[in-house]
Amino acid sequence: MFSTLSKYKPFVRAGAQGMMAYRVDFLIYRLGDILGAIVTFFLWQAVFLSSPHRNLNGFTVQEMTLYVFLSFFTAQLSHSDGAWALGDEVKDGSVAMRLLKPVNFNATFLFNELGGKFIALGMLSLPIFGGILVYQFLNPQLVAFNFINFSLFLLSSILAYFLNFYFNICFGFMAFIFKNLWGANTLKAAIVSFLSGSLIPLAFFPPAIERLLSFLPFSSLIYTPVMLYLGKESLNQMILAFAIQVVWLLIFMGLSKLIWHYTISRLSVQGG
Repeated sequence: MFSTLSKYKPFVRAGAQGMMAYRVDFLIYRLGDILGAIVTFFLWQAVFLSSPHRNLNGFTVQEMTLYVFLSFFTAQLSHSDGAWALGDEVKDGSVAMRLLKPVNFNATFLFNELGGKFIALGMLSLPIFGGILVYQFLNPQLVAFNFINFSLFLLSSILAYFLNFYFNICFGFMAFIFKNLWGANTLKAAIVSFLSGSLIPLAFFPPAIERLLSFLPFSSLIYTPVMLYLGKESLNQMILAFAIQVVWLLIFMGLSKLIWHYTISRLSVQGG
């Protein structure tokens, strides 16, 4: 097993080096995301201040503040660029070089992405999650830190990342057919952002819609980990949430292999 994994060390190293080479670009992108989170924070503040109720759909204003910044941090944890990376390589023809390597095609994208993710999380964890912890310690009576909830959040976030990675790989395989996925990727990112609870917690949807969305894979990417951290799930809801994450992960892992065998038979490479 270790000898197999050692074959992917160069991909991890390349991912980390790529992140370090373009760290200013990375910081500018994340700055844009942080500004988006701040705008969302002020939007929800306005919603709560204009309401006569202190609790809206199970959220206090302090919990909603945590939800906004935690959803931003969770989005960074579960973020995957697989569809963009695969789409770009098919578009410029460089995917041919990856196909020549005697390693698993999907795994090369996974380990390459993990290398960059370790660096990215190292740069973001202290300022973002550190700020969340400081906010909790300043308001312990309203949003106290709970180590068990934190552990469940981490486990759920890891599952969310792998689920998102295999979903993006499945989506990225369409590049072998459509040649250019830029527009489709932009549309997909907007839909996933909305359905994952990143912008609006699913608890704010009508009950029937909330229940439907909770069974889709997208709620597992952000909404599930954040709700676990906030301790808003009962034991049965936790078990169901983890089961949904694992089932969708297995489905997309299987689909990625199935689509790979189909698309490779239709392969045509551009550019190069």
